[in-house]
Amino acid sequence: MTASTADRPWLGSYSPGVPADIDVAQYSSLVHLMEESFGKYANRPAYSFMGKQITFAQTDSLSLAFAAYLQGLGLVKGDRVAIMMPNVPQYPVAVAGILRAGLVVVNVNPLYTPRELEHQLKDSGAKAIVIIENFASTLQQCIANTPVKHVVLTSMGDQLGLLKGALVNYVVRNVKKMVPAFSLPQAVRFNDAIAKGTRGTLKRPDIKPDDMAVLQYTGGTTGVSKGAVLLHRNVIANLLQSDAWNEPAMSRVPENEQPTSVCALPLYHIFAFTVNMMLGMRTGALNILIPNPRDLPAVLKELGKHTFHSFPAVNTLFNGLANHPEFNTVNWSNLKVSVGGGMAVQSAVAKLWLEKTGCPICEGYGLSETSPSATCNPTTSTAFSGTIGLPLSNTWLKCLDDDGVEVPMGQPGEIAIKGPQVMAGYWQRPDETAKVMTPDGYFKTGDVGVMDERGYFRIVDRKKDMVLVSGFNVYPNEVEDVVAQLPGVMECAVVGVPDDKSGEAVKLVIVKKDEALTEAQVRDYCKANLTGYKQPKVVEFRTELPKTPVGKILRRELRDKK
Repeated sequence: MTASTADRPWLGSYSPGVPADIDVAQYSSLVHLMEESFGKYANRPAYSFMGKQITFAQTDSLSLAFAAYLQGLGLVKGDRVAIMMPNVPQYPVAVAGILRAGLVVVNVNPLYTPRELEHQLKDSGAKAIVIIENFASTLQQCIANTPVKHVVLTSMGDQLGLLKGALVNYVVRNVKKMVPAFSLPQAVRFNDAIAKGTRGTLKRPDIKPDDMAVLQYTGGTTGVSKGAVLLHRNVIANLLQSDAWNEPAMSRVPENEQPTSVCALPLYHIFAFTVNMMLGMRTGALNILIPNPRDLPAVLKELGKHTFHSFPAVNTLFNGLANHPEFNTVNWSNLKVSVGGGMAVQSAVAKLWLEKTGCPICEGYGLSETSPSATCNPTTSTAFSGTIGLPLSNTWLKCLDDDGVEVPMGQPGEIAIKGPQVMAGYWQRPDETAKVMTPDGYFKTGDVGVMDERGYFRIVDRKKDMVLVSGFNVYPNEVEDVVAQLPGVMECAVVGVPDDKSGEAVKLVIVKKDEALTEAQVRDYCKANLTGYKQPKVVEFRTELPKTPVGKILRRELRDKK
């Protein structure tokens, strides 16, 4: 593939210094990359959590011991190990240990119900799980129906030292009552597993680029949750692509400051897994671990203690923080790059964020199936573009019609992605893989987009979220973006509901910022800003919107609760 703007019109819009293609084969595995960093950045802090720092060297020795422990259980190369915890230092230690033992990471959402957890453990065939005690009762309810034989149990304070750790664990268990009663008699405590592993030795497996590194389950927002098979080379490619993309902004970090990233998105989500943990490993960055991003006062209090340069987040988190009365207690002046992903960034939120921090949100786009990043706005942007940006280095995008034929520039079509970050397929589902992969190796995303003449892509919506009103396509993102700019609106979401006359009608659900906002004001505003068929037939006010733990609004739930 030659770097030609005829083939890839977006290359002409790249930030200076970002290459069309990078060498994604410079590491044989994620273990190769991590071990290089453990040596290179040994004395630097890798993670900051509740006032305690864990260095790269400590992460190295702890994960080596954990890898030896896992091998000692009889687990062999390719076996799957689930991780079910929030952002605590044990998470990156467990990930590094699992990978160094030649095993496969299965990231699990800690807020899963027993039914959802059982599905994922059975589907992945996980033989072991590392779980924080807060969610142990969920595991207890389904473990008998799963292949899990080994449970490693951790607590919030396990890596905070004896005194502070004991205090934190006491508060979590007895004051905040965050640990429901459970019984898992076979469980081994995380620190005991580390101690046992320290006495063992790791037999280093031969890990190749095409070996599986992660089973990343899709959010299930479009149906049953499927495991995307991400190989070592997929994740390596994506973190190197992200590194190259961020370089123009991150090169402005003063030489005497360690690059520092806010890790508020959960590490079980592929966005934080790659863009925080794995990219931080590569660049020698410090990650500030935020265990609960929904607790905005706690997030702001923690950020007030740090100098930080990079902040990957979702629209709902940017919005919640920017509207919080304590926002200005944090020094935002060192922020070099704010990356928005996971869901559409709304222009009203981007405008407020830029006003308050001076750092524009660079919206990106990706999926679990693409490790995740596929496109991003240039990090040298000075304003919000309202697009998902340009395909990253080594990445090709096109828009397809329903017959799989590429549509002309400017026409909407299903976005399809080709690049080294695209998954190997869905775990044990060749039928599902066949539905999304084209014969020439593109992954069909299910998102409808348009490319302009500069190579910027704009998402007009998910195929299935589109509302069909009397034969007219209504894209919820567009209506939401407009309504979000109405003063008094905190958040909003749009879905289609059945309608006798028009087939479907638009339903708008709003969370108010200002209690005085009325339905009549909303309708007048929509009338002034949206053509007739795009205006909501139903307007509903709620105190909150249903969301995934990452903060993505669950339109499906709004649709179901008519």
